[in-house]
Amino acid sequence: MDGVTQALNWLNGIVWGVPMLILILGVGLFLTFGLKLRTIVNVPLSLWMLWRGRRPEGKGEITPFNALMTELSATIGTGNIAGVATAIFLGGPGAVFWMWMTALVGMATKYAEAVLAVRYREKDSRGEWVGGPMYYIKNGLGERWTWLGACFAVFAGIAGFGIGNMVQANSVSHALENSLSIPLWVTGLVLFVLVGAVLIGGIKRIGAVAGKLVPFMAITYVAAGLLVIILNAAAIPSAFALIFTHAFSPAAATGGFAGAAVWAAIRFGVARGVFSNEAGLGSAPIAHAVAQTHGPVSQGLIAMLAPFIDTIIVCTFTALVILTSGVWSSGATGAALTSNAFEATLPVVGHHIVSFSLALFAFTTLIGWSYYSERALEYLFGVRIITPFRIVWCLAIIVGATMELAFVWLLADTLNALMALPNLIALALLSPVVFALSKEFFRTRGKSEDNPF
Repeated sequence: MDGVTQALNWLNGIVWGVPMLILILGVGLFLTFGLKLRTIVNVPLSLWMLWRGRRPEGKGEITPFNALMTELSATIGTGNIAGVATAIFLGGPGAVFWMWMTALVGMATKYAEAVLAVRYREKDSRGEWVGGPMYYIKNGLGERWTWLGACFAVFAGIAGFGIGNMVQANSVSHALENSLSIPLWVTGLVLFVLVGAVLIGGIKRIGAVAGKLVPFMAITYVAAGLLVIILNAAAIPSAFALIFTHAFSPAAATGGFAGAAVWAAIRFGVARGVFSNEAGLGSAPIAHAVAQTHGPVSQGLIAMLAPFIDTIIVCTFTALVILTSGVWSSGATGAALTSNAFEATLPVVGHHIVSFSLALFAFTTLIGWSYYSERALEYLFGVRIITPFRIVWCLAIIVGATMELAFVWLLADTLNALMALPNLIALALLSPVVFALSKEFFRTRGKSEDNPF
């Protein structure tokens, strides 16, 4: 087992090394400028379309709004609490700036993913719409590229059990054990029942639950963070100064913080940013492919809001809570650092806020990623895999909640990077399709009478 772990560590260092970070940012920048910065300047239009997207607008399984909420249910998770703290611990406050940059270029990546997902989606043997990277690789690049789509499906199907299942269950079970002394197995059993109840209803129930729970949990967490920031208002200017200064200069050692070079800020900021918003991984288009939307670009404009909401808003509040509370250099890391930051400003209740948020974030990630893995495995084995998959998925929750998962975390993190490779290749090769569809949309429908922008 030690040999396998060492081999995985070696592979993880390669797939999450400089070439991967350059590829993720490079494809994002290429799409951003290829789209003439539309993904940045058209945020008001996207927000308006999201508001309009609360009702069905075309063929599909769930509303455009619920498609985005399903995506956010999977992306707003431990990365927004533990991931931000880890980025600051390893890369210094400057890592937050590079998380922002990853989100801005990630908006173009998410836009392109959703455009292609809707453009090349198809119906399965049950008559339900399905889509995602494996389908736009097969239907967009042609039959000779189906092996690449199959690779993505294999990586996504397996990775989901780690990053989207056992790791999430483990995080929430240990958080509740530490804060409320709830036994690990009890948390695992409760999650087993709740997730199973949602999965029985398929994507329509997942979308309905996400549509109600995700806005509630995001607003609640941000409100709690805002309270901490207001109470520490005097430290806000220095917090932003730390972020911008250390984004381009080394962060010196202080307190329990060991210091970090600029490269560490870039590396961990980009890596944790991608971990949080999943831009480029190829998971999100699986949800957007089933949206009841007018067309590919309409859903793309809604999809691009995910990195903005996840990283620019939610992750920023976590970062400011940590930096304004003054505990960022204490030597703590992960969820413990975020919990300490809340507790320092809101004694007694602070760590409960983090535990409650972790529980909600993990639960929604469990249901969101279940759909991603299910669709990936359906692509490989057909609809007959769905029921066995749902049973195994729920059982894996109990295993994850009660076990130490260092190896599972390592495997899942490696497979996440391997997921990104086929997807990023497809996005680059199919970018002319994205550009052409976008140009036509903004030339005609983008300026229609019902569009206030």
